[in-house]
Amino acid sequence: MRERFIETTTDLLADDPRSALVLADISAASFTSAARRHPDRVLNVGIREQLMIGVAGGLALTGLRPIVHSYATFLVDRAYEQIKLDLDHQGVGAVLVSIGGSYDGSAAGRTHMSPGDVALFDTLGDWTVHVPGHPDEVAGLLRAAVGGDEPVYLRLSTQTNDAAYPGDGRIRVLRRGTAGAPLVLAVGPTLTATLAATAGMDVTVGYTHTPRPLDAAGVRELAGSAVVLVEPYLAGTSSAAVGRALRDVPHRLLALGVERTDLRRYGSPADHARWHGLDAAGLRRSISAFLG
Repeated sequence: MRERFIETTTDLLADDPRSALVLADISAASFTSAARRHPDRVLNVGIREQLMIGVAGGLALTGLRPIVHSYATFLVDRAYEQIKLDLDHQGVGAVLVSIGGSYDGSAAGRTHMSPGDVALFDTLGDWTVHVPGHPDEVAGLLRAAVGGDEPVYLRLSTQTNDAAYPGDGRIRVLRRGTAGAPLVLAVGPTLTATLAATAGMDVTVGYTHTPRPLDAAGVRELAGSAVVLVEPYLAGTSSAAVGRALRDVPHRLLALGVERTDLRRYGSPADHARWHGLDAAGLRRSISAFLG
């Protein structure tokens, strides 16, 4: 996904004079040639993530469309106040593109983990949040985001599904259960494990790469007797969005994702998926227990 982001951003800088890129050293080497060609629109502020967001806010106020990029823990957690003030409060948009979300950077320890990033955006205004599940979904989402004016968060990952499902963010049905069957909604790169976990179950499996705004009409149409959320970040992040979609419909909800407990472990992303119950075996245990 990171390679597709770099390729697409390089092309956008060449094709769209409104586009700009703000970095804080992360991935700067990959944009060396772009920086030479567009020195006024490719800015590397060094290891100053709060300044990176402030510069993006200033560029947006001049009419440019800034793309801002770093690890999620630096881009969102560390610079949250600047996102709140320099973008959200000023009413300007930018496209924030992260890597290393949740536990992708687990080999580097807790400093490189950010499971709460999407939850933080829920405390702000109406941000669009894209969580692609495959590299082939990245370019289309990025181009659409840069072509608009609204604030967008694009969350890239090293975890990928077996296949790409590009689209406009509406829930795509991958497996349909009988009438009234529960909906298991997989977000981003959780789909492959979710399909394996629910094999043989009478459930409808849906997929979205755009949890914000959540496809409320799709949730209402597909919810059946219960909803199971499977998200690659903090468990329960989209519970409120599902609740709003089904506010007048009695329903049961199970929210699966990264647990709040700090495991204080390194390990690989696959290890962390297993420890948080987000591998196929863990998901099957949780979903089976919930649905009985």
